[in-house]
Amino acid sequence: MKTKKFWNWKKVKNQETGAEERILELSGTIAEDSWFDDDVTPQLFKDELNAGSGDITVWINSPGGDCVAAAQIYNMLSNYKGKVTVKIDGIAASAASVIAMAGDTVLVSPVSMLMIHNPATMAWGDHAEMQKAMDMLSEVKESIINAYVLKTGLSRPKLSHLMDAETWMDANKAVELGFADDIMARAKTGPGEDGEGDTDGEEKKSPSAHSSMLFSRRAADNALLNKVIAKYGEKKPKPGIGEQAKIPASGEKTAPETETGRSVDALMERLNLLKR
Repeated sequence: MKTKKFWNWKKVKNQETGAEERILELSGTIAEDSWFDDDVTPQLFKDELNAGSGDITVWINSPGGDCVAAAQIYNMLSNYKGKVTVKIDGIAASAASVIAMAGDTVLVSPVSMLMIHNPATMAWGDHAEMQKAMDMLSEVKESIINAYVLKTGLSRPKLSHLMDAETWMDANKAVELGFADDIMARAKTGPGEDGEGDTDGEEKKSPSAHSSMLFSRRAADNALLNKVIAKYGEKKPKPGIGEQAKIPASGEKTAPETETGRSVDALMERLNLLKR
């Protein structure tokens, strides 16, 4: 069976030092075929990782994938002897966010997104098998939280809540919560470098000075539901065609109807006055 690689190695020359730098690109789904019972693919990744030396830069643009593969890659990068710099240039969601936590330094693009949520699986069987699947997912979640705690320093209950809500973070929020260390700056060339040649006179703000965005799918769903209930929940449907209006029982008091016009006698009196 041919291995489907979601990673790619490159060597680029540093323009300042002239030394070669190792680049690891992780893109697309993390392991379309699970590494759970795969011994070949993880070993291939490890061999390629250790084939060179020195610092490496890991570029991530992935919607996530297999949590087993993500865990193994996280461990391999964490145990790598050189410095590991992670750069998120698109999206690091689900399992890909776990891999990102292995970086000694994690940088995010100003337009990148990071998402964390609860692990999911598919199960079949009776209630006992369903319970086993639930217990397994709980343990997988705890293992993922371990990686988040080490990087962010946030409490386990806080991280668990963020995962329950399926939380999306922009670059500023990722830095604010500790999932990233800084925001990548665009390479500057020409007279605008180091602030020279700026004519707009605007003060440059640090990433922390900008507003951040955190999106929770569950919070958004609940907010929408509350608005729908507030707007339509109190209204009672009027009797339609074929429906019978409620007839009060004998002795039951009914609220007086609000008058919306003039009586017939009042109109006739007004008409007679006009004829005079």
